[in-house]
Amino acid sequence: MQRMTIPLCELKLAPPESKTMHFSGYGAVFGNVDAYGDVIQKGAFARTIHEAKSSGRWPAMLSQHGAWGMTAQDLTPVGVWSDLSEDDVGLKVEGDLAPTSRGQELHTLMKMKPRPAIDGLSIGFIPIKWRSRSKPEEPRRTLEEIKLMEISPVTFPANGLARVSDVKSAGGWTEREFERWLMQDAGLTRSEARVVLTSGFKALQAMQDAGGEVLDEVTALLRRNLTAITKE
Repeated sequence: MQRMTIPLCELKLAPPESKTMHFSGYGAVFGNVDAYGDVIQKGAFARTIHEAKSSGRWPAMLSQHGAWGMTAQDLTPVGVWSDLSEDDVGLKVEGDLAPTSRGQELHTLMKMKPRPAIDGLSIGFIPIKWRSRSKPEEPRRTLEEIKLMEISPVTFPANGLARVSDVKSAGGWTEREFERWLMQDAGLTRSEARVVLTSGFKALQAMQDAGGEVLDEVTALLRRNLTAITKE
């Protein structure tokens, strides 16, 4: 089984009054090359999702990949996934942490301020179908179909986009929270973040067209995550 830390655009927790430790977010973003040179193609999870929903055998929810199986406790799940789906952004996941000491610990770490202590997801998978690079500038592998075995909250993501941009209880973001996200997760400078807040995304594009220092990949990341946020 191989492992890949993949983009998680936003992680949301259930409202404080909820009796469950439910959360949702994106476990993968399509089209983004990770630190190992792999990229996931839209549709790669289709069979896993279908088999999970038809058979009842879902990918496991482990912590830190089960610490690579060093002990039986490490391989004990910390919760269950309740829904998996694909959209234009990536693999959307919903799950519930178990009311155990380990599940409660993860829930607490995800909610910490001023930033979450656990802010990434990573998958364990078996590659089924992929396309290897034919040109130097292409990804090492384009994963067209994978069998998803487990999804883990992790501390150190291998993918630059695999960071939880915010951990929420209820309600929307404040302007300060959104500005912090623009700088920490989208990679903008403070002045660029202020442009987005005061003038909108089109103004940021105008800065880039005029020869600003905003990189193409930062703009693409910002657009992708803003799309994900507005869909919620």
